[in-house]
Amino acid sequence: MKLHEFQAKALFREAGLPVPRGRPATTPEDAAAAFTELSVPLAVVKAQIHAGGRGKAGGVKLVRRAEEARDVAASLLGRPLVTKQTGPGGTIVRRVLVEEGLPIDRELYAAVLLDRRLEAPVLMASAQGGMDIEEVAATDPKAIVRETVDAATGLHGYQARRMAFRLGVEKALVHKTAAVLQGLVRVFLARDASLVEVNPLVTTKDERVICLDGKVTIDDNGLFRQAAAAALRDVDEEDATERRAKDAGLSYIKLDGNIGCLVNGAGLAMATMDLVQLHGGTPANFLDVGGGATAEQVTTAFRIILEDPAVRGILVNIFGGILRCDVLAEGIVTATKAVGLKVPLVVRLEGTNVAEGREILGRSGLRIVAATDLTDAAKKVVEALS
Repeated sequence: MKLHEFQAKALFREAGLPVPRGRPATTPEDAAAAFTELSVPLAVVKAQIHAGGRGKAGGVKLVRRAEEARDVAASLLGRPLVTKQTGPGGTIVRRVLVEEGLPIDRELYAAVLLDRRLEAPVLMASAQGGMDIEEVAATDPKAIVRETVDAATGLHGYQARRMAFRLGVEKALVHKTAAVLQGLVRVFLARDASLVEVNPLVTTKDERVICLDGKVTIDDNGLFRQAAAAALRDVDEEDATERRAKDAGLSYIKLDGNIGCLVNGAGLAMATMDLVQLHGGTPANFLDVGGGATAEQVTTAFRIILEDPAVRGILVNIFGGILRCDVLAEGIVTATKAVGLKVPLVVRLEGTNVAEGREILGRSGLRIVAATDLTDAAKKVVEALS
């Protein structure tokens, strides 16, 4: 679950991390009032969406008067902001963050995330922070420095100070920088986060170290421990179909292809998509109905696939264990009759009650292409679209 910048900074503030003064606004008039409340000569109006690249897309503006804050907010609110992470349709801006401008001296980068290879959290940082950090990582990977974090004890002081020295901060700011880095790790561990990122982490001309930006993603698997964070969920920022699938207990992610995939098990789903791609097709989605899906969940999953206008063919790949093949077959029949099947459907069933499942599909009257194994299924669904 992603948080907005203003929400991430609220978590930082609670953890004792330095952040700029400011608050969110949902109307142009409120943005003007927020500027006045700050009583500063310079402020920043920042669009609040769950996507990076806002600055380059015109979503971050400097203002010097309340009227400017109002006008900038009016130009952003209620309109889509298109960044490199939103796709061509952009994301509607529903609130802005108005906060004080700072006398920035240097821009750094810092992030805490899980390194699955090391099976441990890792603190990553760079002396080259700012809007082009992705380019820095791609062209000069040595500019990114790392420290492995012990999840039980956090980032040790010596590690934080070593990172500060490697970032080249002034001697007077080493301990302040180290304290911020340790604080970011504390937020990561305490909030069950999968990502805590600050870009840029700035040093100022008056010798402060401040989190100028903030990005936090909470691991969905830890939300049962994070009631306060779960309450910050912004459903308007989530894909409506993915949200509907999640509410039904399904794992669904929309992709750019045209072959819908319905599979049970995340590993099998990944293998299915790989084989579709290998044989010349492009998956339209990742959809894992899980090992214990009910007929109702299968029906919902099939409806979701069929409602995608990009889908020109469907591949169902089920290895029945807890999820019996006859339950899946009943869901397929119910969903296709309700929605209307107008695209090729390839089904590969194996496992518990497979004979019963095939019999249900066979007497359904639906146009179904049976496959003997996964490779055969992938080939057949690709051929059906050619």
